[in-house]
Amino acid sequence: MPHERDVEAFDIRARRYEGDWRGRLHSDIVSRTLDLALQEGLQPQRVLDVGCGTGQLLRRLAAGQDGDCGELVGVDASPGMIKEARSRADDPRLVFLQGEAERLPFPENHFELVFATTSFDHWADQRLGLRECARVLAPGGRFILTDLFSMWLLPTLLLARRGRVRTKRRVTSLLQAAGLTVVRSEPVYRPLLATIVATK
Repeated sequence: MPHERDVEAFDIRARRYEGDWRGRLHSDIVSRTLDLALQEGLQPQRVLDVGCGTGQLLRRLAAGQDGDCGELVGVDASPGMIKEARSRADDPRLVFLQGEAERLPFPENHFELVFATTSFDHWADQRLGLRECARVLAPGGRFILTDLFSMWLLPTLLLARRGRVRTKRRVTSLLQAAGLTVVRSEPVYRPLLATIVATK
């Protein structure tokens, strides 16, 4: 699917996203991703969510941070998702901006924690998006990437998702090329969805 149509599809679904079956599935994936992030023992001051959707991950993080985190920023290519995220924001630290992974509007080394939760498969240029995530990540920070990574998905690369990165081996190679080191990977939903934790 062309990137523009992908963004339009999320615009259309934005208002009802958290209530439909995909939203409920995403809610569970967010919970599992946050659990893994907490296992890293981080206490970040600045957090970025790339492809934030309706802002669910950052809202949950804000609710559990007790004021420790100073900056919680979400970026999404879909204007509809950003509008919905802003309407649901219930904490002054939450900031949502329309933008793309390939052109993050932030200085180098700015965030101690960067998430990308089920958005990576939709980026127009996955290699460039990972470089941008690495650029804005502070040394010693964590990049937490949850998406479709499985050898079972190889047939999809011959059809609709041609050129996508959908295996752990391939994404690990791209992360290394971006200057990041994989710390660990954990299954989220076997055998298709996994979380990869990397550091700078």
